[in-house]
Amino acid sequence: MSEQINHNRRRFFGMTAVALAAVEFGVAGTAAAQSAPAASLPAVKAGTNTSFEALKQVNAGVLDIGYAEAGKADGPVVLLLHGWPYDIYSFVDVAPLLASAGYRVIVPYLRGYGTTRFLDQATARNGQPSALAADMIALLDALDIEKAVIAGYDWGGRTANIMAALWPERCKAMVSVSGYLIGSQEANKKPLPPKAELAWWYQFYFATERGREGYASNTHDFAKLIWQTASPKWNFDDATFDKSAAAFDNPDHVEIVIHNYRWRLGLVEGEAKYDDYETRLAALPMISVPTITMEGDANGAPHPQPSAYAGKFSGKYEHRTINGGIGHNLPQEAPQAFAQAVIDVDRF
Repeated sequence: MSEQINHNRRRFFGMTAVALAAVEFGVAGTAAAQSAPAASLPAVKAGTNTSFEALKQVNAGVLDIGYAEAGKADGPVVLLLHGWPYDIYSFVDVAPLLASAGYRVIVPYLRGYGTTRFLDQATARNGQPSALAADMIALLDALDIEKAVIAGYDWGGRTANIMAALWPERCKAMVSVSGYLIGSQEANKKPLPPKAELAWWYQFYFATERGREGYASNTHDFAKLIWQTASPKWNFDDATFDKSAAAFDNPDHVEIVIHNYRWRLGLVEGEAKYDDYETRLAALPMISVPTITMEGDANGAPHPQPSAYAGKFSGKYEHRTINGGIGHNLPQEAPQAFAQAVIDVDRF
């Protein structure tokens, strides 16, 4: 597949709206069109699982994407998207739960993480949000998946939001931690209240050359600090952190992270091929796919209040606050609740 999203596939979907409507309601066809599996899940505690089966690789768009896969090859598909500074191990307990319920679960490393690599050394190390979303559409194309339930948090939640807004025909339903996360460079020009600005301290740090050098020199320690402040009641151990921290050794990680946060503030440019996407996203489009938003009761990371984004979802919608000291990395801290939300939204 070329660097551009396969527009022929998009035109195909547009010309077959009736067929896709049937898919939406579970008519047999592709894997993504299967009816939702049984809703019962086995009980699981966070940290029950410590590894995935062997990782896979696939060329998709501009990347060679590394991903974990679990479940039946012909099951309805769930795409699980991680955030920063985390990785696919955020879903190490979620994936087997969903697999046990009959799903085919795909858990990719985003660009700049783990075993995901750029196919061409000349490709820009671009961290703008629409590029990450385009990567995931390319991944679905590469795996011949027409439609999936999309679920994520942090960068992964924003990626899921963008996919649902720009490519709703590829998203059967969505689970998004911290709700509606679509933004724009123009919107980010507006100053926030001082307390909110303080919570974004690392974004301003990354805007400086000192910040780039500091993150490059202390990546693992920096990430651990974010884990601690974003999830103040999560008592993760060193082994849990170290499994995810290995993903930050990716040779493109620092460039992608720094570009992502600098792009948000309008300090660097993106790529022209994403300009149309960014124009559409700058209008803060409504999301029509069925959605469950989630929030942990102890999320220490910057996040909007549920009341601020409830009106951005025009399809069937529900919000869930997960209690018990649950922080920013909700799927790893509360895997049962996250997996249940995926199954429930698939039945909306």
